[in-house]
Amino acid sequence: MINHLIHVYRKGTIPFQSLSALSDADATKIMQNLYIEGAIFWERFENPAQYLKTRRQIEYRLREEFIAKGGKPRESYPIYMIYGRSKWLIEAPDAKTLSTTTEIQIPLSLFQKQDLSFTYPDSMVSFLLLNQKDSPYYLSDFHGKVFILDEIQDLVQSNGLPGEKWGTNLPKYFANYIEVQVWNQEPLLEYRNQITLND
Repeated sequence: MINHLIHVYRKGTIPFQSLSALSDADATKIMQNLYIEGAIFWERFENPAQYLKTRRQIEYRLREEFIAKGGKPRESYPIYMIYGRSKWLIEAPDAKTLSTTTEIQIPLSLFQKQDLSFTYPDSMVSFLLLNQKDSPYYLSDFHGKVFILDEIQDLVQSNGLPGEKWGTNLPKYFANYIEVQVWNQEPLLEYRNQITLND
């Protein structure tokens, strides 16, 4: 049973931040600083304006579909995490990514079910593939869909994490993990403050 969520972020920065909550100018400046050519985690910021536009569009869809499934988001934009340490998360990171990236594990028990939604894989990839149904990588049961905690737990219990018995055909440049969208920042801020006090 997976009982922690993984939050990956840039070394030297503050965790649990949302680019979408910032002005375009502030978000663009941050993405320009985050971009690293050849780093699998940070290359996505090569075109900040396009990234931010697409991300906000997808976040709107995520929120609406989560609400339709009974979710109760307290925020307009989620904080992103990963559910389980998939094979991709272990094998894909390159030297540039590893040298600039760190992570925090957050207990799943901090959240209520209505705080969390899930996509497979990364939400931007998931919805990208929904619009490319002729792609050999498109999976109609997963891509472009929003899941709740019970559904994801059942899936992982029966099939394992992506890259084990399912989701094995995505190319390396597609983040092949289960993404978590956290729609309630209060437990995260309390947890971050607790970590800071203990340091």
